[in-house]
Amino acid sequence: MLQRPGENMPWEPATRGNAQPHDEESTEHERKHYFSPAKFYCVETICASCGVVIAWTKFDKSESPTNILNFLEDIYPTEESRPDYICIDKACLLLRSSIANGSWDMWSKTSRFIVDSYHYINQRTTDYICCKWCNPAPLNGSAPNLVVIAYDKQGNPYYKRAYNTQACEQLNSWLGGFESILKRMTPGNFNWFLHVMLFYHTKYVLAKQKAKRDKGTNETINSDDSDDM
Repeated sequence: MLQRPGENMPWEPATRGNAQPHDEESTEHERKHYFSPAKFYCVETICASCGVVIAWTKFDKSESPTNILNFLEDIYPTEESRPDYICIDKACLLLRSSIANGSWDMWSKTSRFIVDSYHYINQRTTDYICCKWCNPAPLNGSAPNLVVIAYDKQGNPYYKRAYNTQACEQLNSWLGGFESILKRMTPGNFNWFLHVMLFYHTKYVLAKQKAKRDKGTNETINSDDSDDM
């Protein structure tokens, strides 16, 4: 049985705890007693802008900037392996934390933290750091790879984002449908089930991309044949 985010099953309480805002500092939740089983706070994923899942892990107490930075360092241990851009809804907090703990000296050589488009729209008027340094589509020429020129049906040019900055949020929304199943599993079954589902999701994304490339190749070949005739 799949459960969508915000949906309550008949046996669940009518109200749930407030979710932690993305742009606020995380606080670790201390347990008041040990008469209930321990739970992990969240699942953290890293995926490419096309939707391919690169890595995932579990955070036991909070989704703090320090935990996220440590996770990124584990996945990208060398400068050669690091991406040019890291898009995350907490990019402004990551930037502040990395500057405070000194890790920005390492990340600044290869990468730039940017926020997803939804977060930027909500924060650009109130957060100067977010607007100045974490813009996912700057038009001042500071990040030309993030903005491309497209054309509408009338042939008029316009700027658009080169990449899907909501890939991880879309993945999380899809994973939310399995919440009612996952939260009743043992740690071993949880890890296996989630890893398999992410594996199949990645296979599906790759197959979809291949079909799209094949379709484009066939259209190009047909167009060349028509020109020859």
